[in-house]
Formats: sequence, C-alpha cells, structure tokens
Amino acid sequence: MDADAVDPNNMKLKFLIIMLLLLISIALAACNSGPGKYDEFAACLFEKEVTMYGTEWCSHCQNQKAEFEKSFKYVDFVDCDKNKDACLRAGVEGYPTWKINGTLYPGEQPLERLASLSGCELNNEQ
Repeated sequence: MDADAVDPNNMKLKFLIIMLLLLISIALAACNSGPGKYDEFAACLFEKEVTMYGTEWCSHCQNQKAEFEKSFKYVDFVDCDKNKDACLRAGVEGYPTWKINGTLYPGEQPLERLASLSGCELNNEQ
C-alpha cells in the first residue's frame, strides 16, 4: 500500500471513536446539569455565613460533601491546606468543622442538624 494512501477502514474507526467520545461527553454533561437537590439549602447556609472548614484529603470532609451532592458548590468551604491562617484564626482543630453563628461544630454533621443550627430550611422532597 502507498504511504500516502488513506485506509478507509482506519478512517471509519477513527470517526466512530471520536463520535463515541463525543456522545459520552454529552451524556456526562447532561447528568451534571440542572439544579441540585439541596441548592436552596446550601445557598441559605452561604447567606447565613455558615462555613465548613476541611481539606480535600479528609475522608470525613468527602462524606460531608457527598451528602450535599452537586449542591456543595454553594457551601462556603475553606480548604485548610490552602488557607491555613483562616483555619487557625477560626480555631479549627479537626476536619470537617462547621462554623455557625460563631460556634464551631467539629465532625460530620447531618444535614438536618445543619438546618436546625442555621435556621435554613431543608427540603428533602425534591
């Protein structure tokens, strides 16, 4: 076969792979679009200046984030590895730690408790 010739089977395979990757990307984007289950709750926590202090490597922090599902993006999160001074000033001694109305609450907190402590409404029926 001539080095300059194009193999039609190879071109079809490349096209199919590109189309498959494109479809997977679209499907993943569709799964992550739309409002999160706890968007309003997390936004209320932010408005009331509720803060979660933690780190990316902390398994308890990851569990806490997972409870919020994709709504965690609205939570005021301070990464203590990246912002050590803020965590020291707040008096954080372990992860995660929630600061609500000036009081620190160490450890994972159920969303119902965060709602009770903050006065934010938690709507579980979405």
